[in-house]
Amino acid sequence: MRINTDLHTHTVASGHAYSTVDEMAKGAFRKGIKLIAITDHGPQMPGGPHLYHFGNLVVVPDKLYGVKIIKGVEANILDAGDLDLDQEILALLDFVAAGIHRLTGHSLKNKKEYTEAVIQAMENPYLDLITHPVQQEYPLFLEEVVKAAAQNNVILELNASSYSPKKNYTRGIKSESLKLLQLAKKYRVNLAINSDAHFHNEIGEYSSLNFIFESEFFEKELIINRSPSHVIDYLEKRNKRINKLKKSV
Repeated sequence: MRINTDLHTHTVASGHAYSTVDEMAKGAFRKGIKLIAITDHGPQMPGGPHLYHFGNLVVVPDKLYGVKIIKGVEANILDAGDLDLDQEILALLDFVAAGIHRLTGHSLKNKKEYTEAVIQAMENPYLDLITHPVQQEYPLFLEEVVKAAAQNNVILELNASSYSPKKNYTRGIKSESLKLLQLAKKYRVNLAINSDAHFHNEIGEYSSLNFIFESEFFEKELIINRSPSHVIDYLEKRNKRINKLKKSV
């Protein structure tokens, strides 16, 4: 399956990524990727961007080199499912992803607490996507997470970087990713295939997820970013929902 969008990418603003927005767009263009989300880490990440970074994303063009640019964040999930950006800033963004990361100030310490925090984060009306829900360092009770994703209309990610042969260690667990695939099918939860690129040539690099594409449980209709039109349709519906939310506040 050819996926020509990517909803999880990082620029130099994240502090440990190495390409600018312009370079990321060029990299996407060269690889035939039509749409990318710029999702730099939230401010609690060591070396991460200041709040002003997210408030000023409006200056980034909506298209560069023919590539549609979605302006977002990969926020950090903290204790009680709090995110490290407040609602006022989240409301300015096109797309909000979030995940648990080390050294970001949370005191979560076991599978039960990780799971509870992720589920609480999914109750945030601005949240669109949980990043790398399958990882060795922060394991989750997947069925509970998938059920909550179904209830809150949140996308769950299949993260290519978690299985990248370039990394010093493998963050993901293949058996758990396959379990996630089965549970998403059971509960009809949308998934996203993303690179988690930290350099421009990693955008749209999904070969490490071949075991997912080859699985008998893979269902392309559940992949929210299977085409630019499907992403744009999702974002249009999201905008209507967010606008209603803003009016009610």
